[in-house]
Amino acid sequence: MEKLLEIIQEELLEHLVLESVEPEDPIEVRSVPKPWVLLGSGNYAAVLFHPEYEDYAVKIYAPGRPGLQEEVEVYRRLGSHPAYSLLYYAGTNFLLLKRLRGVTFYNCMKRGIPITDQAVRDIDEALKYAVSRGLHPHDVHAKNVMLGDGRGLIVDISDFLKQEDCTMWSDFKKAYSRLYRPIASLGVFRVPDTVLEAVRKGYRLWRRRRS
Repeated sequence: MEKLLEIIQEELLEHLVLESVEPEDPIEVRSVPKPWVLLGSGNYAAVLFHPEYEDYAVKIYAPGRPGLQEEVEVYRRLGSHPAYSLLYYAGTNFLLLKRLRGVTFYNCMKRGIPITDQAVRDIDEALKYAVSRGLHPHDVHAKNVMLGDGRGLIVDISDFLKQEDCTMWSDFKKAYSRLYRPIASLGVFRVPDTVLEAVRKGYRLWRRRRS
C-alpha cells in the first residue's frame, strides 16, 4: 500500500484536473493521467483506480467541495460490512478505499441486466445496519447502488451524516415493485438512456414540488 500511496501523491494528484464549476452541479473531470482509469464522478469527488492495483479505489475531492472528514466518520461507524466499501487511508483531499465491483442499478436498466430481488433486499438490510450504527442514509438511488455477483452494494455513503429525511430509496423500491418487476418478468429489456434521463429529471422536479 505504501507504493500505491506514493503513486497517488506523485502521479495522480499532480496531474488530475478536477473542477468545481457550479456549487449545485456535479464536479467536472478535465484530465486523467495515464494509466489511471476513471470509475465515476459525483457532486463532490471523482473515483479512479490504477490497473496495477485493481482492488483499490481512490476518491479525490474537488477543490472547494466539502465532505471528506464526514465520509471518514461514516466509514469509521460502518466498520466492516459486505455491502459497503472499506476505508484504508485518508489523505488531505483523498480517500483510499476497497474497490467495489459491479454495475449500478441505473446501468443495469440501461443495459438490460436484471436487477434481482436479492440485491434489493441486500440494500434494505445494509441501510438498516447503517441506522443501527448511528447513521442516517441519504441520497440512496439507482446511480449509488450496484449489482455485484447478484448481491446489492452501496457505493456512495458520503451523505450518511445528514439528518433530514430522504425518500429516494423507498421511492425507487415503489417503482421497482410496481413498474420494473412486472415489465421485467416479460423478458430482459433495455431502457433507452433518453427515457432514464427523462425519468430522473422528472423525479427531481417532483421531489422539489413535494418538498
